[in-house]
Amino acid sequence: MFTEYGNYDAVGLSELIAAGEVTPRDLIEAAIDRAEEVNPALNAIILKQYGRARKTADRQDLGGPFLGVPSLTKDLAVIEGDVASFGSVFFRDYVGEATDVYQKRFAAAGLIPIGRTNSPEFGLLPTTEPVLHGPTRNPWDLERSSAGSSGGAAAATAAGVVPLAHASDGGGSIRLPASACGVFGLKPSRGRMPRFPASPADYLSMDLCVSRSVRDTAALLDAVHGGLPGAAYHLPPPEGSYRAAVDTDPGRLRIAYTTTDFRGNPVDPECADAVTAAAELLEQAGHEVMEAMPDVDGDSLAESFLAIWESLAESVFALILEEVGKRRSGTVLRRTLGDWRTLKVLARLDKRKSGKDAFEPFTWHLAELSRRRTPAQLEAARTELQRISYTLGAFLEQYDVLLSPVLGSPPVALGEIDQNAPWDQLIEQLFAYVAFTPVANFSGLPAMSVPTHWSESGLPIGTHYMGRLGDEHSLLALAGQLERAVPWFDRRPPIR
Repeated sequence: MFTEYGNYDAVGLSELIAAGEVTPRDLIEAAIDRAEEVNPALNAIILKQYGRARKTADRQDLGGPFLGVPSLTKDLAVIEGDVASFGSVFFRDYVGEATDVYQKRFAAAGLIPIGRTNSPEFGLLPTTEPVLHGPTRNPWDLERSSAGSSGGAAAATAAGVVPLAHASDGGGSIRLPASACGVFGLKPSRGRMPRFPASPADYLSMDLCVSRSVRDTAALLDAVHGGLPGAAYHLPPPEGSYRAAVDTDPGRLRIAYTTTDFRGNPVDPECADAVTAAAELLEQAGHEVMEAMPDVDGDSLAESFLAIWESLAESVFALILEEVGKRRSGTVLRRTLGDWRTLKVLARLDKRKSGKDAFEPFTWHLAELSRRRTPAQLEAARTELQRISYTLGAFLEQYDVLLSPVLGSPPVALGEIDQNAPWDQLIEQLFAYVAFTPVANFSGLPAMSVPTHWSESGLPIGTHYMGRLGDEHSLLALAGQLERAVPWFDRRPPIR
């Protein structure tokens, strides 16, 4: 057994393979051994793929910059022949019919998944506690949430099962669990990454990873970036390597920071302390740092983003009804009251088979709220978010980076986000907890969570950095500078 496995990041492991010091099979066995040790407590991996990983590691035609490095796949990804439950009871037996382009590039980079990681149903909640698979526990405190939706990926990475894991981000789902679990997470700019086949979430969501080192994320971005012909969003190719940017001096940046959210509400004092400590650190490093905030209507922002989030839940149900319509009559059903009744019948039939509700209360209620909105109201919400995006763009002409908390508080206790709570109470709780990350999604801006701080009780608290469209280089250079100033790689959670 390769006993030094946990002391290397993915780049380091790939260098050992290239030097002939270890084999891909050595690394896969080390990752499996680690998974078997910690996953019973974490519940981060909900589908083991050990046999396939071993066969892949033994192949002679492996290639890519991460040749033979173990990884994990988030349960929202679709891969041909793989079970993809999307954290949903209804989809517990769904098998992918095609592989999305990001997963093809992830595999071509040489990464070998040993399993699939837990996610909340359809990635809609900021905590990974799906009814189907049960909660993923935070490796720093097993009674705490790992956040979401890439909670399984972040928990497994922090616990040393793999050096990096696939993650995706539609409202903060890379950055939130990265903060909660003490790892690094970058959401690239809209248009930087491939999105195929088409999905209703393409406007918001991006795939990349969570990792224990900045250079791992940068090296993976080098390997997988690039749009596709016909894509709705395009960016010019990057100038130079992202991996090289990590070791580059970012120069003197103008950095704005805030410890209040876009509605003017203060965050938990420990999250505020994390931001002010990071601001002081950046000032000492020679950056121009000042307290400033884009002038946006935070209430309008929250309500408009919620309207888009509701539509994502409804779109899942629309796709189910479309598929039922194709199978029954060869035509696509229209979304009418009758179709909604059809969905309810399908849900009741599924509950008889599984013994559980087909869909969780949060998902169902989001979709029902979306059905009550008119198309004009949804377009008005999109237009309002675009107005805010212009304001953010203008703000980032004055400043290079906006620094803020990632979450409104340290990781919450498991069960604290209760889907059965009164709706207004639940939504207000979510607005306060996830107040900062969605702006990067609807504006398309790059943003990252950097593990620069830990609470007095030992919980990780990330700091959030949002940059200009297409400028991942500056963010990665800044992250590299922070990583050198306050190293976190050797900081291990209790479960390790």
